[in-house]
Amino acid sequence: MSIHDEAEKAMWNDEGPVADNMQVPVWIESDISWQQVCAIAHGGCASGAYMPAVTYHKALATMAEHGDDVLEFIEDCYGNLPAPAVGDSWSGMASLYLSCAVEVWATGASEHYIETFKQFS
Repeated sequence: MSIHDEAEKAMWNDEGPVADNMQVPVWIESDISWQQVCAIAHGGCASGAYMPAVTYHKALATMAEHGDDVLEFIEDCYGNLPAPAVGDSWSGMASLYLSCAVEVWATGASEHYIETFKQFS
């Protein structure tokens, strides 16, 4: 088993809070665990790994409070925003953008975990 595989296996089993090791954006629940991060990075929010981004009323509330920061985060990562589907509702757009940002952040956070794991192995 490679060190990368070992790190990923450890993350899948790590229920510890991410906030103990790195900053979590305000638009993500502060008690998110490494296990959740791993699940989001592998299956996306819509897989059920992070319901606050795909539950419309929660996504709307988060975007109402932090939408500018979420959109700026996406633009900083991709250079632009993904286009919503034709006919997408306002709630659907909130979920789209929040999910996109959470998934990008989770991918980076999981890479951070793996690199940290490698350093201490």
